[in-house]
Amino acid sequence: MEFSILNLLLVLVVAWTCGLFARRLGYPEVLGELAAGIIFGPALLGILYESDSLKILAELGVFLMMFYIGMEVDHLDLKKSSKAGLLASIGGFIFPFAFGYLSVMWFGGTFQEAIFVAIAVSVTSLATKSRILVDLKLIGTRIASVLISGALISDTAAIIIFATVVSIFESGSFAVGNLAAIIVKSSIFFLVAIYVGLKVFPYIGQKLSQYAYTQRTTSFTIILLMAFVFGEFAELAGLHSIIGAFMAGLFIRKDFITPKLSLDIASLFKDISIGFLAPIFFVLAGFHVSLGVFQTDLPLMITIIGLATIGKILGTALFYLPSGYGWREGLTIGAGMNGRGAVEIIIAEIALEMGLISKEIFSILVFMAFFTTATVPILLKWCVAWLKRRDELVYSDDSRKDVIIIGAGPTARMLATELSKYSAVRLADSNKQNCDEAYKEGLKVIYGNALHEETFDSIDIMNARTVIVLTSNPEVNVLVSQLVRETYLVPEVYTLIGSTQKEVFRDVIEKFNLIPFNLAKNKLVQWDWLIKNGKVKTERITVEEDSEISTFNNSENFLPLLVMGKNSTSFYHSVEMLKKDDEIWGLKVS
Repeated sequence: MEFSILNLLLVLVVAWTCGLFARRLGYPEVLGELAAGIIFGPALLGILYESDSLKILAELGVFLMMFYIGMEVDHLDLKKSSKAGLLASIGGFIFPFAFGYLSVMWFGGTFQEAIFVAIAVSVTSLATKSRILVDLKLIGTRIASVLISGALISDTAAIIIFATVVSIFESGSFAVGNLAAIIVKSSIFFLVAIYVGLKVFPYIGQKLSQYAYTQRTTSFTIILLMAFVFGEFAELAGLHSIIGAFMAGLFIRKDFITPKLSLDIASLFKDISIGFLAPIFFVLAGFHVSLGVFQTDLPLMITIIGLATIGKILGTALFYLPSGYGWREGLTIGAGMNGRGAVEIIIAEIALEMGLISKEIFSILVFMAFFTTATVPILLKWCVAWLKRRDELVYSDDSRKDVIIIGAGPTARMLATELSKYSAVRLADSNKQNCDEAYKEGLKVIYGNALHEETFDSIDIMNARTVIVLTSNPEVNVLVSQLVRETYLVPEVYTLIGSTQKEVFRDVIEKFNLIPFNLAKNKLVQWDWLIKNGKVKTERITVEEDSEISTFNNSENFLPLLVMGKNSTSFYHSVEMLKKDDEIWGLKVS
C-alpha cells in the first residue's frame, strides 16, 4: 500500500491553512478544508492526490469525529428538548427533505440519489450555530436554546435515518421480508446501545474508579475500545460504523467518568479527529468535487440550493407556529438552522463512496454547504435586529437568577456590593485574605479553589444564571469558565481576558460559548490597588440618547461595570445597546 509522507504533509498543511482562513472569515473550518481539496486536488491544480493510506486515515478520522460529536451532544438535552425546539427540528427536517427529493426526481435523477440528497439537505450545522450565537450575544435567549435543541434533534435524526437507508440499499432488495429484517436488526442495535449506555457504562465506570483505573491515558484507551466495539456492533446490525461511534459518544457522561476527565478525554478526541484526521477526510472529499456541474447541472444545483434554503426557513417557521412564540421568531429560527456542515458532507461522501450518488450530485451538495452556511450570519443578524426593534427578543425561561463572581478582590467586592441590591450574589476565591475582607463587608463568600468542583457545589452554582470570572490570571479565568459552562451549564459566563489574549484562547471561547471582556485599558490589579488605597469612588453616568455601547466614552479613569435600565440591571459587558436615561454605574479614580 502506497504511503507518501510528503502527500500527507501537504494535505495537512493546506487543510490547516484554508481552515484557518475560513475561521478568520467567520465560517467553520470544514468549508476551508473542502475548498483546499477542490483547489489543490484534481478539480483545479492537481498538486495533491488520493491514496489508499490517506483513505484509511480519513475513514478513521470521520469515525472518531462522529464519536466526538456524540460526546458533545448530551442525551439528556435530547430527552428534555423544549417543545419549540422539537417543532423547529421537525419542520426544518421535513420540508427540505421533501423539496430535496422532489428536485432530484424532477430533473430525472434516480430514486436513491433523491433520497440521499433529501437527507443531506435536511441536516443543520450545530458548530456553526454555536459560534454565531456567541458572536451575536444570543446565549441565554430563547432563540439560542431552540436553535441548539433543534439542531441536536435534526442531526441525530439525519444520522439515524441515513444509516438505516444505507442498510436498506446495501441489501439490494425492498422485499417485505428484507425490509422487516433490517428494521428488526436496527431496532435491536438501538435498544441494546441505549441499554448499554445507560446501565452498563456507569457500572464499568464504577469498577474503573474502584480499582483506580482513572488516569487519562487508561480512560482514553478504554473509551476508544468501546467506540470500536459500538462501531462493529453497528456494522453487524447492517448500519454504518459511524452510527455506532455516535451512539458510543452519546453515553460517555459523568456517570462513567468525572466531569473533568470527560473534558480531558473530549479534548483528546477533538485534537486527534478534528485537529488531525478529519481534515484529511474533508480535503479528500474536495477531491471528488466536479466543477463541471456549473456547466452541466447548474439548473439542478440552483434548484436544490434554493429549495433547501426556502424549505429549511419556511418549514421551521410553519411548524414553529403552535409554540405560540410568533412567526417572526419562527423565521429567525429557520434562518439560524439553514447552515449545513460536517454531518452533511459525511453523509454525502459515504453515499458517493458506496456508489449511491453520482459525482455531480456530490458536488452540488458540497456547494450547497458553502452557500447555506454563508447565509446564516447574515440572515440571523438581520432577523435578530428585526426582533430587537420590535422588542420581541425573549430570554429563556430559567429558574436560575443568581450571580456568582469568581474572585473576591477589591474590584470584585465593589461590584458584588452594588449587584447584591438587585440579585443574590456570591463570591468565591482561593485567597483567604480576600475572603475575609468580603465577609467583613457583609458579602456571601466561599473560600476555595474555583478549579475544584467541590467549591462550586458549596457555592450553589446550580441556581446561578450568570458567572463573572474576575481574577487577574487569564489562564485561570479561561479554565474556570470552561468548567462552569461544560459541567454546570451556566447560561451566561463572562471571563476577563485581555484584548491581546483573545486570539490565544479563541478555540476555547468558541467551543464553550464564553463571553470575553477586558477592563478597558486598565488591568484588574491596578484597579484593586487604587481601591485598596482609597483612590476610587463609585459614579453613575446617565445616558443622554440611544446608542451602541461601543460608542460609549470609556476613559482610563472610569471603569463601567453595570447598566441600570428602567426595569433591570445588567452587567455592562452583557449589554449591546444603551437607551436614553439608562444609568452606567462604575468606578472612578478620585
